[in-house]
Amino acid sequence: MNARDIVLTMCLKINEDKLPSHVVINETLKNYKDLSKQDRAFISRLCLGVLEQKLKLDYDLERFSKIKVKKMKPVIRNILRIAAYQIEFMEQIPDSAACDEAVKLVKKRGLSGLSGFVNGILRNLSREFQKTNGFDISRMNEIEKLSYQYSMPTELVEFWLKSYNREQVEDMLQAFLKPNDTSIRINESKISINDLTNCLEKEGIVVTEGAYLKNAKRISSYNSLTTLESFQKGYFQVQDESSMMVGTIAGIKAGDYIIDVCAAPGGKTLHAAELLLMAGGENQTGHVDARDKTEKKVSLIEQNLERIGYQNVSVKVFDALTLDESVIEKADVILADLPCSGLGVIGKKPDIKYNMTRETMSELAKLQREILTVIVSYLKPGGVLIYSTCTINPEENEENVRFISETLKLQLESIDTYLPERLQCETSKLGYLQLLPGESGVDGFFISRFRKV
Repeated sequence: MNARDIVLTMCLKINEDKLPSHVVINETLKNYKDLSKQDRAFISRLCLGVLEQKLKLDYDLERFSKIKVKKMKPVIRNILRIAAYQIEFMEQIPDSAACDEAVKLVKKRGLSGLSGFVNGILRNLSREFQKTNGFDISRMNEIEKLSYQYSMPTELVEFWLKSYNREQVEDMLQAFLKPNDTSIRINESKISINDLTNCLEKEGIVVTEGAYLKNAKRISSYNSLTTLESFQKGYFQVQDESSMMVGTIAGIKAGDYIIDVCAAPGGKTLHAAELLLMAGGENQTGHVDARDKTEKKVSLIEQNLERIGYQNVSVKVFDALTLDESVIEKADVILADLPCSGLGVIGKKPDIKYNMTRETMSELAKLQREILTVIVSYLKPGGVLIYSTCTINPEENEENVRFISETLKLQLESIDTYLPERLQCETSKLGYLQLLPGESGVDGFFISRFRKV
């Protein structure tokens, strides 16, 4: 097993075949079950690092190559990126080792004739980088500098600078590149917060506090989540704290009928089910109706549901754009965490930033409105709609709040009651909140609460 060879295969799947990075990384680590904790950490960091810094790495490599990176053979450009990342960002690895291993990969992949080309570029990159500890970017304008320093396409940098000040934008860009511990939500219907903390620590896990919610923790120093006894028993669910806010803000009560219209992979569904159990006491009433468009997505929910074992959830394949007449005016709560551009989770899925366009964002905003127009009929009088996305795009967020208020005639409600004091702000009093990456280590996320009056 050669760790760099595994990373190369992963990068080819992500960069060339356009497979989602989180899927490739998770499936690869699952397939190599015998990897040590050290190898797992190295492979994850190298693959994610190359993706995060791809734009910057390509720019640096082209200083020493007459051939543009995009014109190179796919195997060669990905080998060069992997080695360049080690040279620029992994101090514990000697530059000579990064270069030598890259040449070995070139030969192993049947391209020996290009080994001199690869070796020459990397040796020159190493020599120049050691001499200057970086490259001169003084001639770049402000947008180009931010783009290069944080490997973010100029289109997105320019887009955010229209909505946020420079300091906020730079904080976001920094946050996307900062490694964060895994965020988990404790299932208090199964175990107390203290007992799970003790249980995890006995398994050798480092546990720290969440940013906002008492049942949120952050964990690190584990090899594989799926091998942890506490995970297998369903004591916790991996879920970012910003996503947990959806269930919290929904104000779920005992007996509520909840429809989660785009539920995969199931974090919000399971949180809603947990909140029903906690609210019901001995009277375990209420139900979560979880839906998504494809068998594959529904199977993700079912896998999580089977592990945790809740009985108050049903799961089915159902397209949110199709009207379900059987549930018209029956839902107490609708969870509408709809398909979005995902700009708030670039830190976990770095390929998003290279593939997302303004045109796609507008198409997604249109899709969101089409779904909302269908599902609003499921709300009973007095029912609550929670509209949320994991993006930082006013067209998908604030403009959709206006659409729900003005076109669908739902009434915004203050969410301050459900929020910790430090998250309360001018917009939360109105009924919505935009969380930005960099704020206490949570994902970028948008949440709003409406009532049918």
